[in-house]
Amino acid sequence: MRVALVQTQTPADQERALEHVAPLVREAAKTGASLILTPEAVNLIERRRDRRDAALRTEGDDPCVIGLRDLARELSVHLLIGSAMLKGPDGRAVNRSLLAGPDGEIIARYDKIHLFDVDLPTGESVRESDGVAPGGRAVVADVPEARLGLTVCYDIRFPHLFRALARAGADLIAAPAAFTVPTGQAHWEVLLRARAIETGAFVLAPAQGGLHEDGRSTWGRSLIVDPWGQVVAAADHDRPCILSADLDLGAVARARAAIPQLTHDREFQGP
Repeated sequence: MRVALVQTQTPADQERALEHVAPLVREAAKTGASLILTPEAVNLIERRRDRRDAALRTEGDDPCVIGLRDLARELSVHLLIGSAMLKGPDGRAVNRSLLAGPDGEIIARYDKIHLFDVDLPTGESVRESDGVAPGGRAVVADVPEARLGLTVCYDIRFPHLFRALARAGADLIAAPAAFTVPTGQAHWEVLLRARAIETGAFVLAPAQGGLHEDGRSTWGRSLIVDPWGQVVAAADHDRPCILSADLDLGAVARARAAIPQLTHDREFQGP
């Protein structure tokens, strides 16, 4: 199975975001990938809440989401919109991953469960929960030849979510992200490799990268990791690019047979 990851430097409005990502998706399709994945917030990068909230559209009205669904149909591929920042039903934003099929229809939706509320060593404070509603349901969906588990960015730090996806049959787990530079430098690769090892699944991590219009810098360095924790493909920079690889899906069964950790859970009392 061939997959392709799209690394972007998304602008601060949806129309230009589509103009930015569409040529990269077309380039990814030329690699022969049947599954193409884009990063978190591929439709809008804007950390200033007043501007973000004014720009938010619903899923059905967002021009970037509509355009990417059209591209999935045109190119006849499965396309994961890693996440889109959208207006939710209660007026708050949702950080939503959307899997479009080759007909452009949405096969699966996942709202990011774990929201990024941190005070970084650099002095930067991030409060994603201010105005963003968390999801509450894990999601696995069928793609060509495999099952795909959905996560978004900060979810990578919560192994129990990845384990639940693997136990539900996920061969591949998507981890689209817009990691900060300090946390990316320190933790990005090691977290992705750990989640792959723990689940015996391929982890596919398309990333935002570079300096964005709102002043935010993201880490980039998109990665594909195999079920044994080995890096299959990696971007070594923050610039927009395509990353593709042929995945041997038999590696999932081999890794889980070698270390059958998904069958070894035991109940225990807390400390």
